Amino acid sequence: MKRAEFSAAMPNPLILASGSRYRRELLERLRVPFRVHSPDSDESPLPGEAPEELVRRLAELKARTVAARVPEAWVIGSDQVAVCRDRIVGKPCNAERAAAQLHAASGTSVSFLTAVCLLRSAGDMEQHLDVTTVRFRTLSEAEIARYIELERPFDCAGSFKAEGLGISLFESIDSRDPTALVGLPLIWLSGALRRAGFAP
Repeated sequence: MKRAEFSAAMPNPLILASGSRYRRELLERLRVPFRVHSPDSDESPLPGEAPEELVRRLAELKARTVAARVPEAWVIGSDQVAVCRDRIVGKPCNAERAAAQLHAASGTSVSFLTAVCLLRSAGDMEQHLDVTTVRFRTLSEAEIARYIELERPFDCAGSFKAEGLGISLFESIDSRDPTALVGLPLIWLSGALRRAGFAP
């Protein structure tokens, strides 16, 4: 984790570099005014890139992409990957892939790596990585089909929404920050924003 000594002066605008409604809704909890800019950056993994390296790089890339457009702003970039049986699990995008992901997760543990980066183009930057481990109970075909039909988690890595019905799929969650699993670790981010001069 990189840490910077931020100025206590009045902060510049705050921007969330994300098109995710889940991250927007999480950041709204902190009651800090912010704008949203989608970074539209390439999220393809590099050859041989480990999951931890991937999420850290993409969180920083998203933040830097938006900071280049709005240099006076503080920018939050975040990225998340799920790792199941040593393989990165992305967003399923459709019911068939969601079912396959939940079948693979059934009866085993899935790790969710969530990276966040707060920076401004002047050079100040902090980074953080949260690892949350979800233990899935053994799921039947009928349970998987019912869950997918009811919640349609096609835009969620791992094919579930822990803040919704997805919580019924688990045996346990091992986490230091429950908001990280949804996509943005607010406990860490609150501290980073305070160090940057905001007041969450």
